[in-house]
Amino acid sequence: MKELSYREMGLTDEEYQKASELLGRTPNYLELGMFAVMWSEHCGYKNSRPLLKQFPSQGPQVIQGPGENAGVVDIGDNQALVFKIESHNHPSAIEPYQGAATGVGGIVRDIFTMGARPIAMLNSLRFGPLEESRVKSLFSGVVKGIGDYGNCLGIPTVGGEVYFNAAYRGNPLVNAMCVGLVQKDEIALAVANEAGSPIMLVGARTGRDGIHGATFASEELSESSAEKRPSVQVGDPFMEKLLIEACLELIKEDLAAGMQDLGAAGLTSSIAETAAKKGLGVAVDVLKVPRREQGMTPYEVMLSESQERMLIVPREGKQDRITEIFEKWGLDAAIIGKVTADGLFKVYEGEELQGSVPVAALTESCPVYVREGREPSYYKARQAFCWKALPDECSSETILKLLASPSIASKKWVYSQYDHQVMLNTVVLPGQGDAAVLRIKGYEKGVALVTDCNGRMVYLDPFKGGVMAVCEAARNLACVGARPLALTNCLNFGSPENPHIYWQMQEAIRGMSLAASTLSVPVVSGNVSLYNETETGAIFPTPVVGMAGLIDKLENRMDMAFKNSNEAIVLLGDMRTELGGSEYLALIHGQESGAVPTPDVKQEKALLDLLLDLSSRQLLSSCHDIADGGLAVTLAEMAITAGMGFEVNLPLTGQRRDEVMFSEAPGRVVASLTEANLSHVQELAAVYGIPVHLLGRSGGTRLLFSFGDKELSVDLAQAARSWGESIACHMS
Repeated sequence: MKELSYREMGLTDEEYQKASELLGRTPNYLELGMFAVMWSEHCGYKNSRPLLKQFPSQGPQVIQGPGENAGVVDIGDNQALVFKIESHNHPSAIEPYQGAATGVGGIVRDIFTMGARPIAMLNSLRFGPLEESRVKSLFSGVVKGIGDYGNCLGIPTVGGEVYFNAAYRGNPLVNAMCVGLVQKDEIALAVANEAGSPIMLVGARTGRDGIHGATFASEELSESSAEKRPSVQVGDPFMEKLLIEACLELIKEDLAAGMQDLGAAGLTSSIAETAAKKGLGVAVDVLKVPRREQGMTPYEVMLSESQERMLIVPREGKQDRITEIFEKWGLDAAIIGKVTADGLFKVYEGEELQGSVPVAALTESCPVYVREGREPSYYKARQAFCWKALPDECSSETILKLLASPSIASKKWVYSQYDHQVMLNTVVLPGQGDAAVLRIKGYEKGVALVTDCNGRMVYLDPFKGGVMAVCEAARNLACVGARPLALTNCLNFGSPENPHIYWQMQEAIRGMSLAASTLSVPVVSGNVSLYNETETGAIFPTPVVGMAGLIDKLENRMDMAFKNSNEAIVLLGDMRTELGGSEYLALIHGQESGAVPTPDVKQEKALLDLLLDLSSRQLLSSCHDIADGGLAVTLAEMAITAGMGFEVNLPLTGQRRDEVMFSEAPGRVVASLTEANLSHVQELAAVYGIPVHLLGRSGGTRLLFSFGDKELSVDLAQAARSWGESIACHMS
C-alpha cells in the first residue's frame, strides 16, 4: 500500500498544523492516519456538531440519547427499544452489493453492542432514474446486498422507502436502520472500566479492507473513486450471526464493563472513543491483533475497517470466561492491550513504540467549523414558480402515470427479496400500512417503525422540508395506531464547505428540531453523511428520519386497506390545494419547483392525538396519510391493497381538479369507517379541532372521482397493474 500524504488522507494544511501543535512535534505516518480518520466528518462531526446541538434529546421515555452506539427508549415492562440509522452511501456507489451488505452489518453491531437483540431492519434508499442501466445495476446490487446480509442474520427487514431522482444519479443513498429489544437492566455501554483493565478484540480477523473508509466517506465522489474499492469492507453475515450470539451471552453474564463496535476508523476510533469517556489512556500491541493477511503494518492494523469485530473491556478477572464463550462460538478473542491512566493512545509493535497520541487530541480536540450558510439563488426562483399557468392535467391517464412512477409504485420487487416475517413478529407487513408493526411476544403491546423523507421538498425549502420529514414519520406511526416515541436521523447532504449546502443543513436541522420539539419526539441517535456529490453537483438534501412508536394494545393496530363495501371514506384535515414540490408537477409537467406547502406542527400534533384516540376506540377500519401523489394516490393505494374500489365526490369551489387531487400538503389522512361510527368520529375530531370531510363510499371495481357534474374513472385492475408492476417491469 503506497504511503499517502496528509492531504490525501483528508487533512487540510491547518488541521495538519493543529495536529503537530497538539503533539508538540511532527506526527509520524501512523499518527497522521489516526488524526485523519478521527478528524474526518464521518467520525468527528466537525462541520455538523454545532448544528446537531439544536435537536431535542430529552424526554421521560429516553434512557439513552446521542453519544452512545444507539439511542434507547423505555417501552414499559422493564423493556426498551434500541435503534439507530446510518449511511453507507459512498461504498455502495462503487461496490453496491458489499457496500449495502456491510452497511447492514455495521448498524446491526451498533444495536447488539448495547446489549439488545436486533428484531427489525429498515432502510431508506435513493437512486437516479430507473431507466438508466447503471442505476439498475446499483439498485439491484444494493437490494441484494441488504437482503442477503439481513436474511442470513435472521433479522426481518420490515420497512423502508425508495425514491428515484436524477439528483442521486452519481451518488446513491443507502441508509440502514436497525431496532433491538433489551431488558433495561441489561443495557451495555461503550466505556473503558479503569486503568489496568485489559482490552480484548473479538470476532473476525483483521485484514486490509476498509482502510481509510471513514475519510473516503467524507469526500465527494469522482471518476477516481472506483480506485478506492479497498476502502469498501467485505462482510460475512454468518460470522456476524455468531458474533451476535456470543456478545449477547457475555452481556447476560455481565462479563463486560464496556463494549464497542468496530466500524468507521476501526480500532483507532473504537479504542479512542471508549477511553475518552473516562479520560483514560490505552496501550495496544498490534502484534497481538489476529490477522487474516500477512505483512500488515501498524498503520494498516489500526485503520482497517474489517467487519464483524468488537472491542471489549472485561470486568475484572472475566477475560478467561469471555475467551471461553467466543471459542465456543468459533470466534477469536485476543487481549491486545490495556487501559492506562496517562491519557495517551500508545500503539506498540511488540516492544517498539510506533505511535503515541493523547486520546483527547483525537476526540475532544477535533476541529469544529461553524460555517456561514448562504441562501442559494435557486431558492427564491423556484419558490416564485407559478404552476397555475400550467394546464390542468387531471385525468385517468395522469393517475395511472403517477401510480406507475417508481417513487410511488409498489416496492414489492424490493421487499420480496427480504425476509420480513422471520421471528414471526411482523403483523403489519411491507406494503400494507404506513409503518411496519411488530408484536412483542408475551405482551399486548407492539411497536411500529418507519423511515421517511421527501428530498425534493427539502431541496425546494429546507426548513419546511425538515419539518415535513419529522411530521410525516410521526403521522405514519399514528396511522397504524402507534404513539411516536423518539427518532433517529441520517443527515445526507453535499459538501458543507459550500455555503449553499451549509444553508440547506442549517435550515433543515432547524425545521426538524422545531417539529421534534413540538411533537415531543426527541432525537436519540443518528448519523451525518456529508460530501454526497459528484462533479455534476450535490444530491437533494435528504435528512432521513427513522422513528419508533408504541402501540399499547396490538389489537388496536390499523392498516391502509379498505375493509368492507359501503363504508364511509373521510378526509381528516383540511382540503388543501398547494402543488409545490409534488410528484405531479415533476412527472407530468417536468417541474421540480413551486412553494412547498406550509406544515402546521401544532395541527399535526392535534391530528396525531386524534388518530391515537380513534385507534384506541377502534373506530376506524383503515387509515392512510396523504403524501406522495396526493389525495388521488392515497385513495388508489387504499383501494389497490384492499382489492376494492370507491366512489368519492370532490366538489370544486374555484379550485382546479389537479390541485385538489395531487396536492401533497401535509397534516392530512384518509380513513374508512362504518356508517355507525361516523358521528362519533366527527364529534371526537371536533374536540381536537380537526376538520372532517365526508368524501364517499368504498366498494365496486372502479376508482370513481366525481367533480360536481363531471366524473373521472379508473379501472381498479388497471390501477393495480400500473402500481404493482412498474418497478419489476423496469428491472426485467
